[in-house]
Amino acid sequence: QVKPVESGGGLVQAGGSLRLSCTASGRTSRNYAMGWFRQAPGKGQEFVASMTWNGDSTVYADSVKGRFTISRDKAKNTVYLQMNSLKAEDTAVYYCRQSSNGAPDSWGQGTQVTVSS
Repeated sequence: QVKPVESGGGLVQAGGSLRLSCTASGRTSRNYAMGWFRQAPGKGQEFVASMTWNGDSTVYADSVKGRFTISRDKAKNTVYLQMNSLKAEDTAVYYCRQSSNGAPDSWGQGTQVTVSS
């Protein structure tokens, strides 16, 4: 199974910003949504944000509303997660999920985001 590819994680101070990228893979014509999830040490996976592949709908977790923005570059088959006003509690491995019709969800390898307080 071909997986989406994430990039853009790193170390940032509290209050700073990072932008994550996720490039969809395979037959993107079957895509209907892309989403971001995260998992902090010792915690379960948490939904962060999602966007329909055509870009007409976005959903955010309450914990990131007003700080994070999901967007898409259709020509590059890439979805971005702009993260502003980062907090220590945003520290986690961030995963991209690609949802396609007629195929199981595909997950990226994850990218580490560390916010120092």
